[in-house]
Amino acid sequence: MSATLDGKVALVAGATRGAGRGIAVELGAAGATVYVTGRSTRKQRSEYDRPETVEDTADLVTEAGGHGIAVPTDHLEPVQVRALVDRIAAEQGRLDLLVNDIWGGENLFEWEVPVWEHDLDNGLRLLRLAVETHAITSHHALPLLLRSGCGLVVEMTDGTAEYNRDTYRNSFFYDIAKAAVLRMAFALGHELGSRGGTAVALTPGWMRSEIMLDQFGVAEAAWRDALEREPHFCISESPRYVGRAVAALAADPRVSRWNGQSLSSGGLAREYGFTDLDGSRPDAWRYLVEVQDADQPADASGYR
Repeated sequence: MSATLDGKVALVAGATRGAGRGIAVELGAAGATVYVTGRSTRKQRSEYDRPETVEDTADLVTEAGGHGIAVPTDHLEPVQVRALVDRIAAEQGRLDLLVNDIWGGENLFEWEVPVWEHDLDNGLRLLRLAVETHAITSHHALPLLLRSGCGLVVEMTDGTAEYNRDTYRNSFFYDIAKAAVLRMAFALGHELGSRGGTAVALTPGWMRSEIMLDQFGVAEAAWRDALEREPHFCISESPRYVGRAVAALAADPRVSRWNGQSLSSGGLAREYGFTDLDGSRPDAWRYLVEVQDADQPADASGYR
């Protein structure tokens, strides 16, 4: 992508891996200065116990053409988040984009297990990680973001408002977490819109995150090898695809037209004309409704 975000400052909260990393790298490719946060560092891993680190993400941002700055942060700790925002203010004097991508719940929810059987401590921990962190980060970061009279907040979730309204999402706790983030964007749209800011909810499709690829036992370069095990994985997308969606939003002078709305990577690709790394344009949420959830044979023809 051409450098359209030169001079812009972004905070991608929860950028160690997955969508957060893909977003941070694409913002860097567009020329932005990107602060990346997470709990997994080169000195200490989070409970995920995975190899990806915030320092690695910052390096990838810089390699892509931007300026990546890693700030290890636990977004459940208000003191740490306040210190993070104070640092951005001192070093940059501005914040143009906040991406709330904090999650951390893959190992905490149980598929198709009712609330009375689900581990309660894990469920409540999931809600804290997925909801409370976003509220803490917005509370501390939005005054700086609004200092210039504008700014964009992207609340990352799983599923569009339309899809999640009619679809049970795996478990009581997972369903609530993803619905709450959608509603956060709606509420922030009201609170920011009158002050010149914009807030949106954004979902990737079936994303080939590091964790997902590991679950299928494949590398990104050979992701299609997973289709024998899960044919509907044919609609999957790389984390950079939703990253390009965020970069397009951040560069759009008319981004306020999306204020308070629920958006998807596939929908924004049609609007802005970007593609995934392989040149395709997956539209996962349309595929899920029309093919996968309709019990049709896996076939991404016409959907990417």
